[in-house]
Amino acid sequence: MRIARYTTGEDPVYGLVDGAGEKIAEVTGDPLYQRIELTGETAAVEDVRLLAPVIPRSKVIGIGRNYRDHAAEMGNEPPAEPMMFLVPNTAVVGPSDPVVLPGWAGEVHYEGELAVVIGRMAKDITPDDVSKVVFGYTCANDVSARELQRGDGQWARAKGMDTFCPLGPWIETDLDPAACRIVTRRDGEVVQDGTTADMVHDVAALVSHASRAFTLLPGDVILTGTPAGVGPVTAGQRVDVEIDEIGTLTNPFVSDTP
Repeated sequence: MRIARYTTGEDPVYGLVDGAGEKIAEVTGDPLYQRIELTGETAAVEDVRLLAPVIPRSKVIGIGRNYRDHAAEMGNEPPAEPMMFLVPNTAVVGPSDPVVLPGWAGEVHYEGELAVVIGRMAKDITPDDVSKVVFGYTCANDVSARELQRGDGQWARAKGMDTFCPLGPWIETDLDPAACRIVTRRDGEVVQDGTTADMVHDVAALVSHASRAFTLLPGDVILTGTPAGVGPVTAGQRVDVEIDEIGTLTNPFVSDTP
């Protein structure tokens, strides 16, 4: 099931997207917290504005260096256990929303990733039970200001600026995350082409590990790391993150100055 959050010019609502990604059927309530029912209202996806499918009320947890080839291209070894960092929910934007590049941020890179959306409160959960608390999956772009990342010595500012965490286009609830192809394009050119099968720590291990440190709440998002091929993106360019059986997240990059 694909669940989208969208607007037709009024208050945001949720809807179910068909398998072709062309039509959307409105539902009542918030599917993370309530039983949903179809309202009978439908629309073409191209006629609505898709929003970030989830706005985390609590947190986004990022995972660093979770693909060996990416760790290597950055001059690092993959960590023995998942490397976590926090991203504020104010960094989240949706499909087609602009990613705003501050002039003082230096070189900024795209990072296409699979994102996990938590559906139930969880603490100290075992890997075998992770499927019970995962609501679904979506595409993410873990936008990163490299100079700030190196200069600050930690990643909060480099990865947590406003608009630096695009999510979308919707949540896929029926997905096996074990071997999903992730393709990132910059202005239509393929720059990343990887698979979640190459993760150092798989989704179950990541969610379990995160729950040992943080109580996971409905709507929390875990970014699972990026494959090799990261690179710079500048104002005026567009980045697409496409994941098998989910869809494509597209965002333009713009400057913060006219």
